[in-house]
Amino acid sequence: MEPLANRIRPKSLDEFVGQEHLVGEGKPLRVAIEKRHLFSFVLWGPPGTGKTTIARIYAGALDAELHELSAVSAGKEDIRKIVEGDRERKGKNAYQDPFDSGAFAPKRPKVLFLDEIHRFNKSQQDFLLPYVESGDSPSSAPPRRTPPSRSSLHSSRVPGCSCSSRCPRSRSGLLWRGRR
Repeated sequence: MEPLANRIRPKSLDEFVGQEHLVGEGKPLRVAIEKRHLFSFVLWGPPGTGKTTIARIYAGALDAELHELSAVSAGKEDIRKIVEGDRERKGKNAYQDPFDSGAFAPKRPKVLFLDEIHRFNKSQQDFLLPYVESGDSPSSAPPRRTPPSRSSLHSSRVPGCSCSSRCPRSRSGLLWRGRR
C-alpha cells in the first residue's frame, strides 16, 4: 500500500498550499508550468516546504520523465545515465523496428530532481553545471573557458526564496530539464 503522505500529496498547483510567491497566480513557477516552459532551477528551504511536490507537479505538467535522486547517495555516473540515456540507447541499436510501439513515439523531456544538492562536492557540482546551464547532453554542451564555480550553481535560484543555501537548516533540490 502506498504511504499516506504520497496519497495526499498535491498533484497540481491548484491543490498546492503555500509558497504563494512562487506558485500563486501570475508568479514565476505557476506561469512556467502553465506555459509548459522547460528550464533549470534550484529550490531550497527547510524540510516540508514543498520542494519535492513542486518538482513532481512540474514534471507532471510537462508530461516529462521524472528522475528523483538524492545527492547523498548519487554520484556523477547516476546523473550521466539519466542525461545521456537516450544517446546510449541510440548507439546500441541503430535499427528501429517499425513494429515497435515506441519506435516513432515523440521523446518526452526529462526532469531530474536532485535532492540535497548542497551535499555535492565541488567536482560533482562542476560536472553538473554545464547541464544546468544548457540542458544539452555533454556532446553538445559548450566548452568552458574558465572552470565553473560552485557559487554559480547556486546563483540559478528561483527569485523570491529567502533561505540562503549556506544556512545549515536549509535543504536544496535541483531541477534539471532536458531538451525534447
